[in-house]
Amino acid sequence: MSLDTLAFAGGFQKPVFEAQAVFRTLMDCMARPGMIGDIAATVTPPRPLTPAAGAVALTLCDHDTSIWLTPALAASALPGWLAFNAGAAIADERQNARFAFIEKGAMLPNFCLFAQGTQEYPDRSTTLVVEIEAFEGGRPLALTGPGVRTEEEIAPVGLPDMFPQFWAENRQKFPRGVDLILVAGERVLCLPRTTIISVKEA
Repeated sequence: MSLDTLAFAGGFQKPVFEAQAVFRTLMDCMARPGMIGDIAATVTPPRPLTPAAGAVALTLCDHDTSIWLTPALAASALPGWLAFNAGAAIADERQNARFAFIEKGAMLPNFCLFAQGTQEYPDRSTTLVVEIEAFEGGRPLALTGPGVRTEEEIAPVGLPDMFPQFWAENRQKFPRGVDLILVAGERVLCLPRTTIISVKEA
């Protein structure tokens, strides 16, 4: 298919019901950091974005949200797909984006490069949707903070070694800072800026 053809195909089959289901999953995961939710996505976004990440995009993005894409995503049919299915525009600068999408295997930029919000309006920050390989099998990370009863442990595969440092710097700016949505296959895990992440000792 041509880029133009891909832009008009692969949206939600039942937009209202499916978007509501994805939204509930994301809100539950954001309220309980470390909890893994399932997204039964029927969307087929242009590659290299995966269906679950595409479902997140169509759920959260609309004509009032600007989106930053990695070079690989920006060069695909994804900008047209997002414009047709969500009415969302692509931001040239990270600082102007409400959402950023990073495909599996792409370099994760430092969080300070994105919009951080302000003391008065901390919600005017960027939420990053980052695709990774898996939530198990990597370096163990301990999650504590609001929404975590005692401690949760994740072991993501696909985040850079510098991730704990990126996150510690992000938390220092509270209430400003970015939030993170991790996507692995059809599963999703959310890390709000309130979450404390530490590397677990072997």
